Amino acid sequence: MTTTDGSSPLDVEIGALTGGSADLGRYAGKAVLIVNVASKCGLTPQYNGLEKLQERYADQGFTVLGVPCNQFLGQEPGSAEEIAEFCSATYGVTFPLTEKVEVNGEGRHALYERLVGFADAEGHTGDIRWNFEKFLIGRDGSVVARFSPQTEPESDELVSAVEGALA
Repeated sequence: MTTTDGSSPLDVEIGALTGGSADLGRYAGKAVLIVNVASKCGLTPQYNGLEKLQERYADQGFTVLGVPCNQFLGQEPGSAEEIAEFCSATYGVTFPLTEKVEVNGEGRHALYERLVGFADAEGHTGDIRWNFEKFLIGRDGSVVARFSPQTEPESDELVSAVEGALA
């Protein structure tokens, strides 16, 4: 699914966690798993599985893109430097992270404006429900799957979708 005007979620501007542009255009032709992340959430251990996906599929044209968000009970309160240090030191994260953004409400970032209309397997569309909701973008720049926050990164369902997007 692309947006109604035919554009891709990767056509928006978003900053990198450490400053400058995250340059989403560099992911054209790749499969991208976009995940709103948080450092102080019960689901934070999913960073382990996300990093394993990154390591397993990066050389095949895949990347995880972490998007820090503090909208869910303030579970991502840190500065950019604190988030980067936590992810690196605690989980060995090597995948890129964007600036901290809002994924819901009036301040919703344009990236999420383009994502939330896509339904997951249960038919949920609209607002992001919690930290670690996942969107898989295909090589053509369209959304090919949405996964609930509870879907583990290494689940058969998600791995199968990644492999399908890379085929």
